[in-house]
Amino acid sequence: MGYQTLQDPQFAGLKNYDSQALLGQLPTPAYVIDEERLRENGQVLAALAERTGCRVLLAQKAFSNYDFYPLLAPYLAGTEASGLYEARLGKEEMPGKEVHVFCGAYRADEFEELLQYADHIVFNSIHQLKAFGPQGKQAGKSLGLRINPQCSTQEGHAIYDPCAPGSRMGVTRDVWDKEMDEATLALLDGLHFHTLCEQNSDDLKTTLAAVEEKFGDILPRMKWLNMGGGHHITRPDYDLNTLEVCIRHAQQAWGVTVYLEPGEAVALNAGYFVSRVLDIVENSGTKIAILDASAACHMPDVLEMPYQPPILGADTEAGEGYPFRLAGPTCLAGDVVGDYSFARELHVGDLVLFGDMAIYTTCKNNTFNGMPLPDIWKLDRAGNLTRLTQFGYPDFKMRLGR
Repeated sequence: MGYQTLQDPQFAGLKNYDSQALLGQLPTPAYVIDEERLRENGQVLAALAERTGCRVLLAQKAFSNYDFYPLLAPYLAGTEASGLYEARLGKEEMPGKEVHVFCGAYRADEFEELLQYADHIVFNSIHQLKAFGPQGKQAGKSLGLRINPQCSTQEGHAIYDPCAPGSRMGVTRDVWDKEMDEATLALLDGLHFHTLCEQNSDDLKTTLAAVEEKFGDILPRMKWLNMGGGHHITRPDYDLNTLEVCIRHAQQAWGVTVYLEPGEAVALNAGYFVSRVLDIVENSGTKIAILDASAACHMPDVLEMPYQPPILGADTEAGEGYPFRLAGPTCLAGDVVGDYSFARELHVGDLVLFGDMAIYTTCKNNTFNGMPLPDIWKLDRAGNLTRLTQFGYPDFKMRLGR
């Protein structure tokens, strides 16, 4: 793999700057969102929509930094939400655009409010479609049902596999055949499937074949087909041609409008996380750099996914250089980012710069141990940094009581 440099996609947005001088001025830890990289991703997605006629949504579960919604809005058809609050956020912060929502189960005491924000509502079960569908239809909403094609294409990420045996996500064909009736089917405008996670379009092709095998007789009655997220469309090695073949096949075979709802692809490689070394300890021959940043609090996917994020000037593979284990300051013994080999030895006070940190960070972080929330900064195309937040003790306290 080699040491990460400014030529690598995760840090390429910094290639015109002295990253140490630019980001070293920030109080750490801090997230930095690169608006030029967001713009570049948006242009790729907009060009795809223009070529194929598909409609691309921002899945807010991956990136919900609404200060950047005005920048993204011209490139997207709207937002996708996982519940009431995200639906409201999309409605308020990307006005005039579509708001789609899918939730594993809707609450009766929230559904009426949800109808104020969402245009498309996708249900996870036929039972909930029957319970809430008539109300949604009366409100003029476009209704969908999530299907499960029972086609797993993932390796090593079982937690993110909606098609795993026993999955709670989506209606399988055998359940459809047992529970669906003509009156309920008449409520539906579209079908939705989401089976991918950080994958290329070959896996979509495989999944779409399974969808066609199991639900191909239903699709001609639908107005739209939502192919979900997990498409790494803006990754340098992504096969756009195969994606476009899949989109056109659905359009031509079933006469549907095709929706895609990527989250990561919108903000891929568009953010950095800036931290500093607080201390260096040693145990059993391993040098451990304690950062002012926490995997558990500030990069939770590092532990949940799990994965090892890229660091400028470091390599995730053992080799020549200076080996260090990076860890957070919390009381959790497993608050470890990973083992790295650095091009130069780390010292207390050194800057450590993580890449691809716009996604699943600011929307998932927490204040475990009373850890402060890192502030969020905007990096504009002229190299100016603007602080967007001012987090502090009140943000920790407010979640725990009056």
